[in-house]
Amino acid sequence: MSSLDSLLLWNRASAASSDKPTLNNPAMPTVHAYAAQSPASPLEPFTYELPPIGPELVDIRVEYCGICHSDLSMLRNEWGFSSYPLVPGHEVVGRVEAVGSMVKNLVPGDRVGLGWFSESCMTCPQCMGGDHNLCATGEGTIVGRHGGFADLVRSHWAWATKLPEALSSVSAGPLFCGGITVFSPIVEFGVRPTDRVGVIGIGGLGHLAVQFLNKWGCEVTAFTSSTDKTEELKKLGAHRIVNSRDAEAMKSEANRFDFIISTVAVPLDWMGYISALAPKGRLHTVGAIPEPVALAAFPLIMGQRSFSGSPLGSPATVVRMLEFCARHQIAPLVEEFALSDVNAAIDRLEHGSPRYRFVLKA
Repeated sequence: MSSLDSLLLWNRASAASSDKPTLNNPAMPTVHAYAAQSPASPLEPFTYELPPIGPELVDIRVEYCGICHSDLSMLRNEWGFSSYPLVPGHEVVGRVEAVGSMVKNLVPGDRVGLGWFSESCMTCPQCMGGDHNLCATGEGTIVGRHGGFADLVRSHWAWATKLPEALSSVSAGPLFCGGITVFSPIVEFGVRPTDRVGVIGIGGLGHLAVQFLNKWGCEVTAFTSSTDKTEELKKLGAHRIVNSRDAEAMKSEANRFDFIISTVAVPLDWMGYISALAPKGRLHTVGAIPEPVALAAFPLIMGQRSFSGSPLGSPATVVRMLEFCARHQIAPLVEEFALSDVNAAIDRLEHGSPRYRFVLKA
């Protein structure tokens, strides 16, 4: 039995076992989506039915959905666990259309966002401790089930987060994946306003990390091989720009940084960046690097330096990020496509250089 079949059966069982009536619930909603039938095939129109809504689930009428590189990785089955037909899309913004009988904090009409996670168990030590994003059985919005390249998507109420009025529906979607991916480590590892920080890779994630860290109060250095981005990076909030391909420039950064975040999914000169850390500094990756990371122990030990990684963030941290964005007018830079032009957008993502996120209008 596939994980999607299991989810559908669970939803049916949950709905049948509830003694309370379901609210605002079409019996079997029909979803119009775009799906790939194989790793090499284009996305094509795809229709499917959802079962009756479970008591803790919500249906979201999609208005916009960002395109993340993780969508591309899932489409191409780069991680080895994609299932087809595959409907990508995990940077959703829309309106709550239907709610189950035990939904706590949402009503139809609420404007919400949904990211990589669509459900977590709510009983394990991680969930009970507030680290829902570390739940061992957490459900991915596009893993074994259908995502947001569609007019409707379903999730647990805890992962559908209300949007502050100050945030635009057009650009907010990427915050729920790219944004929280780089914001969460800032909170998790106690980055201070007095810290000197570096951001490796100024793309979809990196351009948000620069904005967050600038408004956090840090001195921000952007490590990039694209020197044509210098003026743009300064406008985003970078105080310093270092050419990551210039060996002498990299050597001059030794012992400088309290925190460096890498947003790229390619091998780097890891020891070069470790050398750039001040004592007790941390090099943190949010890029899904396919190859093993080679680190020498001695520089870590002698400088009490650290290397770490993290997956997105908890629902509470998502709320904190959204409030921070609203307060400081932080937003991804986006280019909009119609949902019907999804294949053109995917091709641009795969073979072009987005600046910095693509968003589909449903």
